[in-house]
Amino acid sequence: MVNRPDTKKARAIRHKRVRGKISGTAECPRLSVFRSLANISAQVIDDVKGVTLAAASSQEKDFGMYGGNKEAAKKVGEIIAQRAKDAGITKVVFDRGGNIYHGRVQALAEGAREGGLEF
Repeated sequence: MVNRPDTKKARAIRHKRVRGKISGTAECPRLSVFRSLANISAQVIDDVKGVTLAAASSQEKDFGMYGGNKEAAKKVGEIIAQRAKDAGITKVVFDRGGNIYHGRVQALAEGAREGGLEF
């Protein structure tokens, strides 16, 4: 019998560890990333009030491209940066959601930085 590690459980443990170290405030909210196989989404969250200040996803109606690649992740990063700037947010803390800072998560972060967010 093959004994495979539970990757979802391991990601949840990593995410819990990361969330224990970072938190978003009104002055410096948290940029949270969720990555699935076919899509990617990001939220700017104020953890003190428990509200989402801005959000972007590759599942939006007018997105217009497949959401499971690095180009889509970069576009989502640029969209979330623009929406955060419209809400008056320029500085955030990055929450990679237990994922490795590589590939689509890294592309989203680079797109957000190019869009004007600082983290």
